[in-house]
Amino acid sequence: MENKDQLATLKTKTISFLKRVSALGIIIFVATFLQLHWSMGHLSESMSSACLECWFVEDVMYLSLITALFLGILFTVLPSQMNRIFIMTVQFLLLISIWFFWDYSIFVERESSWSTYLFNEEIHYVIYYSALPISTLSLAALLFINHQLFIKKYGEQR
Repeated sequence: MENKDQLATLKTKTISFLKRVSALGIIIFVATFLQLHWSMGHLSESMSSACLECWFVEDVMYLSLITALFLGILFTVLPSQMNRIFIMTVQFLLLISIWFFWDYSIFVERESSWSTYLFNEEIHYVIYYSALPISTLSLAALLFINHQLFIKKYGEQR
């Protein structure tokens, strides 16, 4: 009887974990896709130096999927006993770091590799085109991801 209870508990926890990862993954996938397309979409007609037959949307889909899987699992396993502000700060820094790296990769692959950009010029260009999309969509994604925290915190004060 005890084994059945343990098995049922494990099954419930596993399903709960998979639901959480899926929900986070969908939010992160959509936000990443929108961010990459918003910031680097003007390079969609440029040919990729890494894959001459790859479309821009295909690259964005793969990068979004990788980000969603990685961050979906990571955000789920972050200890919930820690300070929520600290966890949200870590989530924010991870999200903007990964997005900036993807934007930089797309720029190098579709623009810089065909020309003579210096490293400083590449960074400046990516910051210029990515600052608004990254800041806007990272805040929106984090609000969606952590909405239950705000509902619990501010809903109890009424």
